[in-house]
Amino acid sequence: MPHPFIFARTTPEKPAVIMTPSMRQLSYLELEESANRTAHLLRSLGLCRGDNVALVLENCLEIFCIASAADRAGLYITTISTHLSPDEMEYIIRDSGTKAVITSDRAGDGVRHLAPRLDDLPLFMIKDAELPFRDWSVEAAQFPTTPIADESAGGYMLYSSGTTGRPKGVKRPLPDRGILTQPSISPLFTQIYCADQDTVYLNPAPLYHASPLGWTMMVHRVGGTAVVMEQFDAEEALKAIEQFQVTIAQFVPTHFNRLLRLPDDVKAGYDASSLKCVFHAASPCPIPVKEAMLAWWGPIIHEFYAGTEGNGITAIGPDEWLSKKGSVGRAIGCQVFACGEDGEPLARGEEGLIYFAGGSVFEYHNDPDKTLESRNKRGWSTLGDVGRIDEEGFLFLTDRKSFMIISGGVNIYPQEIENVLIDHPKVNDVAVIGAPDDDMGEKVVAVVEPVDPTTDCADLAEELRLFCRANISSVKVPRQFDFVESLPRLPTGKLHKRVLRDRYWRK
Repeated sequence: MPHPFIFARTTPEKPAVIMTPSMRQLSYLELEESANRTAHLLRSLGLCRGDNVALVLENCLEIFCIASAADRAGLYITTISTHLSPDEMEYIIRDSGTKAVITSDRAGDGVRHLAPRLDDLPLFMIKDAELPFRDWSVEAAQFPTTPIADESAGGYMLYSSGTTGRPKGVKRPLPDRGILTQPSISPLFTQIYCADQDTVYLNPAPLYHASPLGWTMMVHRVGGTAVVMEQFDAEEALKAIEQFQVTIAQFVPTHFNRLLRLPDDVKAGYDASSLKCVFHAASPCPIPVKEAMLAWWGPIIHEFYAGTEGNGITAIGPDEWLSKKGSVGRAIGCQVFACGEDGEPLARGEEGLIYFAGGSVFEYHNDPDKTLESRNKRGWSTLGDVGRIDEEGFLFLTDRKSFMIISGGVNIYPQEIENVLIDHPKVNDVAVIGAPDDDMGEKVVAVVEPVDPTTDCADLAEELRLFCRANISSVKVPRQFDFVESLPRLPTGKLHKRVLRDRYWRK
């Protein structure tokens, strides 16, 4: 597969990235020169192959220059949500062994509050920096635009929340070949989604998530143009599709919901006929929502199932899905199995824990126990999802790992929120679950057993909401607080969360 440096030579003025609605652009030549300058800068800081760089950035052009530099210098990139609290950011930065942090003045106050705790690390703002931050744009400009002498392929080490309340870094070995090494997802992108040099790709999602950044960087491997929304808005997405003649786009089901809810005259007012392929993942898509999107845009909507771990992938096209509604497809470049509690494969149609074989190797950084738990005795690995595989090899997911909540495509683990709430002096017991939500897919609900059963529920709900906002990122703050006399616990003391969760999903 090609590399962005090739297109810097053959199509130097072609836009590699267009930001919308600001219309800031980055050509392939500008991407190449900035990436090389940044690679030299990172080497000057002492960063070597296998080291880590953390980015706390909103959707912007500069993220591609820095990520591309890391991909040439054999470095891991850890992207961190701008919505995290300073404590959450610091944990990820320290746990990942980050050697440099790059942020912006639009990343929020979290980074500024964090800066005094990171005085042992080089801290950069992408421009207009004030102490203790250094100015990335100024310092990188001092270096040559030619490649570093020891180029090698880098990788991602991205974090997702852990069931124990601490995020876990997913780490895969760096490619042992040169920078032309083909990413594992490239066959899906080029052979099934038909991405090529004529591709105009729309990314509507935050680039600090694994899939948006990974797929958008893939566009530069084929020489296409990536159109990146600075912030998602349903009508603006339709406008971008028409304005830039977008051919491929990725969405999550929440995006579909918001697109479908636009007034009919607004939807009819934009031409989306340039679209040749739309794909989605990240969270289950309700069958009626997908049916409505297929009716609107035609049989161009694909789906894949995978994790940050990269241990396997399944995919399904629109025609297949219409005959296998609810399926996430068949394995690509790997094998998929439903296994029993003993880790052995079950018969087709039987429900079990889903394992992949033959995919990429990964580990959970600094957590050998969690890494071991993800394997069975055959060496196959699981993301913790439960499902069944039919006679034709199509995978149907029926449950998700440890009652993880997926809200708007973002993974949220209840234990972390429960750990915060249980520390409140007015909370005797608490369970956090995901409940149905028409817009986000799921919403975070805290079911609380108060110390004083006579307390005013409305006042306590607001007090707990503010308490959460002070201790965890906004996306994790429960949108709903319900109060009960007692939570359903087994005689052993274990919370019977499935019983609690089912009450909401039966409504």
